[in-house]
Amino acid sequence: MVDLREKPFYLSESDIRWVEETIDSMTPEEKIGQLFIMLDRKKDQEETKMIFERFHIGGCRYMNEPAEKIYEQNRFYQENSKIPLLIACNCDSGGNGACSDGTHIATAAACGAANDEETAWNTGYVSGQEGTAVGCNWDFGPVCDILYNWRNTIINTRAYGSVPEEVAKNARAYIRGVRESRMAVCCKHFPGDGVEELDQHLVMGINTLSCEEWDASFGWVYKQMIDEGIESIMAGHIALPAYSRKLCPGLTDEDIRPATLSRELLTGLLREKLGFNGLILTDASHMAGMTSALPRSRQVPEAIAAGCDMFLFFNDIEEDFNYMMKGWKSGIITDERLDDALHRILGLKASLKLHERKANGELVPPKEGLSVIGCKKHLMMAAQAAKKSITLVKDTANTLPVSPKTHPRICAFVVSAPPISRKNRPDPVKEVVREELEKCGYQVHIHDSYYDRVLKEGFTEEAELSSVVIGKVEEFKANYDAVFVFIHMKGYAQENNVRLSWSIGHSVEIPWYVKEVPTVFISLNYTNHLLDVPMAKTYINAYAPTREIIRQTLKKIEGEEAFEGRYDDLVFCGRWDTRL
Repeated sequence: MVDLREKPFYLSESDIRWVEETIDSMTPEEKIGQLFIMLDRKKDQEETKMIFERFHIGGCRYMNEPAEKIYEQNRFYQENSKIPLLIACNCDSGGNGACSDGTHIATAAACGAANDEETAWNTGYVSGQEGTAVGCNWDFGPVCDILYNWRNTIINTRAYGSVPEEVAKNARAYIRGVRESRMAVCCKHFPGDGVEELDQHLVMGINTLSCEEWDASFGWVYKQMIDEGIESIMAGHIALPAYSRKLCPGLTDEDIRPATLSRELLTGLLREKLGFNGLILTDASHMAGMTSALPRSRQVPEAIAAGCDMFLFFNDIEEDFNYMMKGWKSGIITDERLDDALHRILGLKASLKLHERKANGELVPPKEGLSVIGCKKHLMMAAQAAKKSITLVKDTANTLPVSPKTHPRICAFVVSAPPISRKNRPDPVKEVVREELEKCGYQVHIHDSYYDRVLKEGFTEEAELSSVVIGKVEEFKANYDAVFVFIHMKGYAQENNVRLSWSIGHSVEIPWYVKEVPTVFISLNYTNHLLDVPMAKTYINAYAPTREIIRQTLKKIEGEEAFEGRYDDLVFCGRWDTRL
């Protein structure tokens, strides 16, 4: 059973009294409701109010919108909830995880490239400040995964690196930055991603390390975080067979489950061996890593029975609520386990003083606090993070510097993911690239990919032909002094790893031009694209597609500023030709 007087809750006697009295006053329905964290997609106030009244949910997360809308939404949530809500945001990279106009500071990969603790601290600080301003009190960060496998794109830019000590150092700095605000943190994704290359949205992940290897890596990092006093840990849909077999001798392969459904990993390893006293929640329950493990009617209550205290996201609200209630009534969830989970949920709320803030009308801060969103101080932190992290991986042909003085005429390719991933709209990054290149003084031709042509013209033979026919090479060389290739690939829950993909077969974008004119490749997301463009002689990892990062990348390409970021050898993808 949880000890609310100890780390990470540190509750006073009056806080504990509130927890106990609140639990004692609850109906069975209210107790079951506290186990759920709702994802509010529709944002219909009447429907949301009905959900609060009928299902008594314990927490919320939401789809991003501008700060003012999120603020009013969160205020509405708290005003219509009997018990104060835990309202979470996913601030991996800064305040942009709390609201769509929040400040991006740095991805975890960029923090690792910056090779200091300040960048991670600033990222946590802005996450906390801007998340708090819009009414959030729980940050689903930091990511504590370790990128051992260069093929893994699920955590490619979300991991601080491949060295446990570096991961722990940056995660600790991030946490301390968040704690400048009144927010709880959540380390994820226990027992750890980054060993294999699969996406738990699509399949159960498997951490294949031995017990000894895990203890020295992921286990060591999580112990550092627990010692730091983290309030919560998100269990991933990731199995750890070595420990499951060790803790449950005779366990068959068929019985190995992801951590979200594994009593031996949550209770035996995380609670008992590592000594975690805080709250455990599931990763999103609509992910196939969980849904494929058991029938939904069992997944829902068995996640709590295994040791999770909160269940992240409904499928169908009424159905999942009934599954949980039936699980309790049938004994899958014992009274003791339910009581323990409720003490941790209410204990986290009390540790954040939500009960006192509700009594004082302060659950959501004054609206004037929204002025912190995108403020000058935060923008300066974003600029500093970009300056420190942008990484020149190689320039083996000594192409750099490239500037409007030396190479005035530029052909720029922006290689994007399929437009269906952005609701069949043009990639907004393309226009930012154009604007920033022109501000630098370049004469710019931005290539229209096949995707671009189809969005403008529909499917035509002319669009297809113009997208695959190179034309006269000598004419191209006469027209352009250099080529910039901006790679803006991203994926989500569609494939197990994301590779560079051209807009059409035999596309003009494919680097036929690298031996014709000086060419600079810039990745605005994943760090492993050299696998698909090993012919690149000049390659830069910039980690995110923000205007600030694009602007500063161009300054470094021109030689105005030095490249300060460092790379991990994983960027070469285990190949010799990527280094040439």
